[in-house]
Amino acid sequence: MRNDLIEIFEKIFGTEGEYRAYFAPGRVNLIGEHIDYNGGHVFPCALTIGTYGVARKRKDKILRFYSMNFKEKGIIESSIDNLVYKKEDDWTNYPKGVIWALQKKGYKIDKGMDILIYGNIPNASGLSSSASLEVLTGFILMKLFNLDISFTDLALYSQYAENKFVGVNCGIMDQFAIAMGKKDHGIFLNTSNLSYEYAPLILADAKIVIMNTNKRRGLGDSKYNQRRRECEQALSDLQKVVPVKELGDLTEEEFEDYKSAIKNPIHVKRAKHAVYENQRTIKAVKALKNKDIALFGQLMNDSHLSLQQNYEVTGIELDTIVEAALRQEGVIGARMTGAGFGGCGVSIVKEAAIENFIKNVGKEYKEKIGYDASFYVVETGNGPEVLVADMVIYG
Repeated sequence: MRNDLIEIFEKIFGTEGEYRAYFAPGRVNLIGEHIDYNGGHVFPCALTIGTYGVARKRKDKILRFYSMNFKEKGIIESSIDNLVYKKEDDWTNYPKGVIWALQKKGYKIDKGMDILIYGNIPNASGLSSSASLEVLTGFILMKLFNLDISFTDLALYSQYAENKFVGVNCGIMDQFAIAMGKKDHGIFLNTSNLSYEYAPLILADAKIVIMNTNKRRGLGDSKYNQRRRECEQALSDLQKVVPVKELGDLTEEEFEDYKSAIKNPIHVKRAKHAVYENQRTIKAVKALKNKDIALFGQLMNDSHLSLQQNYEVTGIELDTIVEAALRQEGVIGARMTGAGFGGCGVSIVKEAAIENFIKNVGKEYKEKIGYDASFYVVETGNGPEVLVADMVIYG
């Protein structure tokens, strides 16, 4: 992969100067959905699929971007002296946003770059292609400009870019899981204070299978920001009767005691999901530590029902694929993952059953929805890295 990328980079941008190849993973969240902005716990893992880049520093202020995934758009140019969101700049607003964010945080980025990008995360699938691109960009900047940035701060600055530059009010989970990924482990992250621990993903004779509905979704034009506002209003109502900073501070019992303070019944449902999902995530990681994979799977199933009934972010595509998955032999658990409104589901499936699982779920999905789903048997991976070569490349 590295050599192929460098060869294409040279064709697009030429061979002058020094350039290297880099990688940042995608992520899948196993449980703990729509609570990373509510102060709850999440349990994602980084994947071995992700976003690749080849980059070099320029002598002027020009930024030149090229994506192998969007070849028809050609080279998109910007300048580090004029970093503003432009709809016509399309996907490059994400890396531009990270450069802008690091400048805002006081880091010296005084030269332009040539950057080639290739991602093998299905676009708009809910596996965090945008966060992967953001973290990759930040990692490249760290290396090219010798910036002293921790991986935790790399995640925070990437989130800041998406919130303030792109305009999507996402939580910290995606960027954190990608920046801090560890092979064969999930990250049990408390989003209220960024304390975390790695939990071994010991699935015995089972594998993680991603189920892509192939219904594209985009956070910016979805109801994501609306759900966040609904939770914020529910919290505001609750704070009048109980001293909590975030919905994740409440147990199920406390929520039931105080929920009458929430004025809007829709907001009650949204807050219930956040509170109960947080507790499900805590129980799920405990089950994993106890090697109780069956309980972990049941909590995944319960998570999907809550996202369907209380948070209302699933839709016919995700419900169809998850319900079909749960009817198959060898399935330990299944749920939607990501923001919803399309995108992917995630399932844990016994290895011996995977072939039939994909065949049967795919058949049911196509019969009901009318087009094919895609399936990926995935492995957990590490965070961002330089793709090491035998020698440094110079033109």
